[in-house]
Amino acid sequence: MAERSTAAVDVADNSGDKPLTAKAEKATTDGVEAENKVGTHKDTERAEPESPARAAQPPELHSGHKLAKRYRLEECVTRLEGFSSWRAVDEKLRRAVGVHLLPADHPRARPVLAAARSAALLGDPRFVQVLDAVEENDLVYVVHEWLPDATELTPLLAAGPMEPHDAYQLVSQVSQAMAAAHREGLAHLRLHPGSVLRTESGQYRIRGLAVMAALRGITSEHPQRTDTEAIGALLYAALTQRWPYESNAHGLSGLPKGVGLIAPDQVRAGVHRGLSELAMRALVNDGATASRQEQPCTTPEELAKAVAAMPRIRPPESAFATPPAYQRTNYQRGTYGQPPQHPGRVTQPVPVPPPPLQSRTGRALKWSVSALLIAALGLGSWQLADTLLKDGNQSKDDQHSQSTGDGMPKGNTDKPIKIHSAVEFAPDGKPQHSDQVGLTYDADPKSAWRSRSFEDGPTLAPFKQGVGIVYDLGSKQKVNGATVSLQYAGDHTSMTLYAADSPTAPLSSMKKLREERTSSKTAKISLKAPEETQYVLVWITAVPYSSADPVNYSGAGYKQAITDVKFTG
Repeated sequence: MAERSTAAVDVADNSGDKPLTAKAEKATTDGVEAENKVGTHKDTERAEPESPARAAQPPELHSGHKLAKRYRLEECVTRLEGFSSWRAVDEKLRRAVGVHLLPADHPRARPVLAAARSAALLGDPRFVQVLDAVEENDLVYVVHEWLPDATELTPLLAAGPMEPHDAYQLVSQVSQAMAAAHREGLAHLRLHPGSVLRTESGQYRIRGLAVMAALRGITSEHPQRTDTEAIGALLYAALTQRWPYESNAHGLSGLPKGVGLIAPDQVRAGVHRGLSELAMRALVNDGATASRQEQPCTTPEELAKAVAAMPRIRPPESAFATPPAYQRTNYQRGTYGQPPQHPGRVTQPVPVPPPPLQSRTGRALKWSVSALLIAALGLGSWQLADTLLKDGNQSKDDQHSQSTGDGMPKGNTDKPIKIHSAVEFAPDGKPQHSDQVGLTYDADPKSAWRSRSFEDGPTLAPFKQGVGIVYDLGSKQKVNGATVSLQYAGDHTSMTLYAADSPTAPLSSMKKLREERTSSKTAKISLKAPEETQYVLVWITAVPYSSADPVNYSGAGYKQAITDVKFTG
């Protein structure tokens, strides 16, 4: 289970380009996977070689360290190839920011500094903005925006293919933004689902312009072609939920081996034909597309023009149809009992009832029937009253019979048990957020103890045994259940209650009480029989996937947070 920090940010913004690996069991080390050709050519893109002798080590920094007496480092979220990325706080403007740090003698320090300053001059709101680029005290650091309402494209694609209108907006906005960047001489060279964010308003923002490639030492002889193919790969993934190469990447399955690049509308039924052809024109740059003899798009400018030339794709209609106009009923029209009037249609006359009896016999019969009705009503009223009276007495008897010997009514005997203190349980010596355990029983549903974000899931094993908290009930109490309120729903959260002799007891010595699995935000655990104990461990072994939460400095991944815990006895 590869573990991310709670703000797993990309090397160019506020979520991870590569997840933190836990195979080496380091929460601040990036998982280095084989570089997929994200719309690039092997003969044009290359990583600058780095001499082992020149490989600089990142400076020893820690949480609380300040840069320029302004940027306070909060948490290291990436450490890779001599540079590190941090979640930080701009104390002057009181806002969250991201910071990339390199030693000044790092072989990529100068290119990174130059790329960051060039990107900062662009000032295009479609890109995540570089706020500062400084060389100071043997350090080079780049400060960038942290978007509170943005979601990385990776989890959006993992949820399923996009609707045609959403895919159209994606390729339109990204191609136009990259065309503007290339007009200023700036290339990205690392465009992929992790470097594109979507805000709550539906706008797409691109992070890591120029900086991401500089940090990785990536160059290209044909930068416009490289970025165009990358946009085509994004569109392909949005239409098919597949990565357009044989290798799996970015949480998506690749294409079957040996079949080559096939059009999106041949991968999945119902794909918009025009968008499918557009993706192929961007991806196949050596000639015509597989479906039609269209000219390939080799620059973002050409791709943006091709998108603009397409018929506009409108958003889907609302699922709720407009209700029909209000119509008055026959009763409201004053024609109750008569058929509706339809112009031009012949209607049958309504039968007229016979006149009432007017003879002496008729009057006698009428009075006899009236008398019988009155008598029946009187008898029915008396029987109804008698029945109600009996029911009332029976209810009082029932209430009396249900009372206990001391006169108290029987009911739920569960009583809340007060939590006196808590500590995080981390048998591997790597706690999640030990300072937040008190937030799980502070009666504030908005505060929470959070796990870190993990790359794989839902099950945390085998790379991490689990995460949890040991609660001290003050003295031995008879515990019969617990209610655990969670931050994230989804498939799925697994937790187990254990009775412990002490907060530091090993898990093997604890008594397992009950295991619960839930996909909601609440886990209610009831024991078959009360257990007398002072210490109770809430142990989580599986967590759901959730997108990035920049407000709480939490990156996308498999994660969970506990907002409230209550024990009953």
